[in-house]
Amino acid sequence: MFSDGALRPAARQSAVLNPWNGETVGSVPADTPRELDDAIRRIRAAWRPLSPRRRAEVLRGAAALLGERAAETSTLITGESGVCVKETRKEIERAVANLTVAAEETERLRGESIPIPGQDRLAVTVLEPVGVVAALTPFNRPLNQVVVKVAPAIAAGCPIVLKPSEKTPLTALAFAGLLMEAGLPPEQLVVTTGDPGLIGPALAGHPEVDMVTFTGSVATGRAVSAAAAGKRLLLELGGNDPLIVLRDADLELAVRLAAEGAFATAGQSCRGIKRVIAVEEIADELVAGLAEAARGKRAGDPLDPATDLGPLISQEAAAEVERRVLDAVAAGAKPMCGGERRGSLLAPVVLDQVPREAELVVEETFGPVAPVIRVRDAAEAVSVANGTRYGLQAGVVTSDAMAFLRIAAELRVGAVNLNAGPHFDSPHIPFGGVKDSGLGREGIRYSTREMSVTKTITLPLP
Repeated sequence: MFSDGALRPAARQSAVLNPWNGETVGSVPADTPRELDDAIRRIRAAWRPLSPRRRAEVLRGAAALLGERAAETSTLITGESGVCVKETRKEIERAVANLTVAAEETERLRGESIPIPGQDRLAVTVLEPVGVVAALTPFNRPLNQVVVKVAPAIAAGCPIVLKPSEKTPLTALAFAGLLMEAGLPPEQLVVTTGDPGLIGPALAGHPEVDMVTFTGSVATGRAVSAAAAGKRLLLELGGNDPLIVLRDADLELAVRLAAEGAFATAGQSCRGIKRVIAVEEIADELVAGLAEAARGKRAGDPLDPATDLGPLISQEAAAEVERRVLDAVAAGAKPMCGGERRGSLLAPVVLDQVPREAELVVEETFGPVAPVIRVRDAAEAVSVANGTRYGLQAGVVTSDAMAFLRIAAELRVGAVNLNAGPHFDSPHIPFGGVKDSGLGREGIRYSTREMSVTKTITLPLP
């Protein structure tokens, strides 16, 4: 594993495959739970919190190095994830922004002073690191999913044990090396790879781990929660995010948002648009525009700068999305374009009049699909939007500010965006959901505080 500042040799290796062509792009150690146990105990014994100034220097240095290596890092991400270079270049920009904001937040970690009424004492609070943070990340956006967990941990002063997805571990290992160059002490970071069924529970349940932060499926998140019982948790478990389009919407904007949110990263994003909920009066025009936008998307070789959509992470994943699309059509959905599959590549799909009970729109579908559900009015749109077990983010396109505020109050989600899609993001704002979409909030400032504990000190007043 990656420990003590370098990637250590291993008795067994696991291959990493390119989703586009099936070629082996690298191999990583197949760590065992026993090796992981040893590494966690060593990182705990060696941990000494860095000063806030030093933490900020490391994070700014990492941002600078990542910016300098944008081209090679983009190629690496594309090689193991299949996400096209148009998208991976943006991912690096987001990662640099997150690292920069984390450096700033390091210097904003402050407590408060509290005069105690009726007693001649003063209370002072200080924020301290929660301890060893275990971070488990998914395959989609293999750089930024790592950065949004590791950067706040560094900002808070915590040592990190990172387990990236077994499908996309190479980017995480490269980033770990970059952090060493930026000055992070070797004893502050471990990156473990191997069988997730063995390594994941061993990491989440380890007695020397104080906090677990996880992004992934609901089922795996529940297993992580059970293994980590008694520890602090930060869980991001996916979404079924709607874009609601009302009768007074700017339809050109709505089409652009729907196409961006449904097809970016081949639809493999928890905050991507999974449902387009359109009021009947404008649905025909919206669907026509969305189908035209989808036909203009080029799916193919992710290393080609002209490509808009690369493959899904595996043939199995693409076949599952294809099955859900066909099932929705069999249940009455009207196919407008796309859906042709070649291995792990799926042409962007637009479906109209999708039954709201179809699996495609009830569950989180990770693929380039824009399913349109027609409704009578805003009230029905809210009912449909709330009608799944997820509650991550939502977007509403309307010219009526008061209608938007009513809808925002009624939606059971973590964030609602006016004239922007659920895929809107910023390192400065909280990110997370309700219901089965997770627990706690990411976003650099908010994650940094999740990874901190409050200590209260009282002293007598003179």
